[in-house]
Amino acid sequence: MKRLAIFVSGSGTNMHRIANYFSNHPQIEISLVVCNNPNAGAIARAKSLGIPLLMINRKSFKNPKTLIDELYKKQIDWIILAGFLWLIPKALIQAYPNKIVNIHPALLPDYGGKGMYGEKVHQAVINNGEKKSGITIHFVNEHYDAGAVIFQQQLELHADETPESLARRIHELEYKHFPEVIAQLVLKADN
Repeated sequence: MKRLAIFVSGSGTNMHRIANYFSNHPQIEISLVVCNNPNAGAIARAKSLGIPLLMINRKSFKNPKTLIDELYKKQIDWIILAGFLWLIPKALIQAYPNKIVNIHPALLPDYGGKGMYGEKVHQAVINNGEKKSGITIHFVNEHYDAGAVIFQQQLELHADETPESLARRIHELEYKHFPEVIAQLVLKADN
């Protein structure tokens, strides 16, 4: 059984979809939710799903030995970032080489980097007159949104697109593809 930890900062809708996708999976389970925001909706979602929750703060995250020890103790094999907004420290990347995966709501390398998340991304895409956007699933390195791309899916922007309408459409791509890509990655790495 491969054990996944999902790192979240916000509402947890992607975490919820991923957890549901793997709820009866014979080879993969969601074993832990790690959250850095005491007001995140993801906390209630994790509790409702019966997934153990670990709260972290910025000070301990910058020196993540305790977090890494906890992940090892829980036998976590992969880390999935689902709306987690902090830069992953080098020590954590070294502890989980090519085993930390993120999803970004744009077609990287465009519209990535520090501060580019959520509605800010969609607003920038629209403001720049882009004809398409999409999602990028990528490995995590020590820079925001700069790890190797694993998967991209694009969509065409509508003439009357708003950040809100684009966000809804991007979320649908995330919900559809992120769990499937995670499953493929984890199972492929196991062979």
